[in-house]
Amino acid sequence: MNTASLISTLEFGVVFGLLALSMFASLNTGVLSMASVSFAACGAFLCGRLAATTAMPGWALLIAGSVLGAVVAGVVSLFILHLSSHYIAMVTIAVLLMTRVAVLNLPAVTGGVNGMSIPVELGYPYILATLAICVWTFSRLRRSRYGLAAETVREDTVVAATLGINTRWIQTVSFIISGFIGGAAGVLLASLYAYVDADTFFLNLAFVGLAAVVLGGGFHWLGALVGGVVFTLIPELLRGTVDEADQIINGVILVVIMIFLPRGLIDPARRRPRTSDRPVHAGSDREEDHT
Repeated sequence: MNTASLISTLEFGVVFGLLALSMFASLNTGVLSMASVSFAACGAFLCGRLAATTAMPGWALLIAGSVLGAVVAGVVSLFILHLSSHYIAMVTIAVLLMTRVAVLNLPAVTGGVNGMSIPVELGYPYILATLAICVWTFSRLRRSRYGLAAETVREDTVVAATLGINTRWIQTVSFIISGFIGGAAGVLLASLYAYVDADTFFLNLAFVGLAAVVLGGGFHWLGALVGGVVFTLIPELLRGTVDEADQIINGVILVVIMIFLPRGLIDPARRRPRTSDRPVHAGSDREEDHT
């Protein structure tokens, strides 16, 4: 793999990592959602339409796609957060299917079955800037009041409610954050592909994002980013050795990770020091000295 190909692969890996981070944002409050791909589709098609009809700069297109993703996420959250966890996952898959139908039946906006070309190139400066903002935001949120409340809601919504935490509000905010990042990832991915259609943002992309979260670790925001890069880079490095190598290798990686690292590559609990099983009593050293 030459340098240009490696850089291109890393760009895709980071963008897939951002999409996985969008899924983690909602998963961090116990909401397993595939709707991040729908939010990405909103950002991507808005980017294509604005780029074709206006002279907006790249940063404005990125912000517009992110905001649209957040708005759509906020609207969707009003309907689905009333459900329990496994029903939410099923409904978000339905949202993804409805997104595909909408893309195919709105040719004036999305290009319909012919898709849409993206006449703008947002290279690595925009990708790195988006990555830096997300890393800074999640690192600050993790130990904030919101971050601690989100982890409590994820562990047990009933306990969180008894502690005075508004669980619905926490999940709604997380969903909106998921939409914002998903919209940004959609804009960046559309720019890298230079073309989007109904098949670009469909179930396969949702499963790639979810697999990246599982591989990287669903208990820390960094795991989603690491999983996205690893899940993209390793198959590309080994491509050409076996037919359909990317699918085979991705499957093998997932199985190995699930067996040996069930909590993913990045696990905060793995860094905690182990304490001795034997309790240590104050004054025990003095008693041994007297004996």
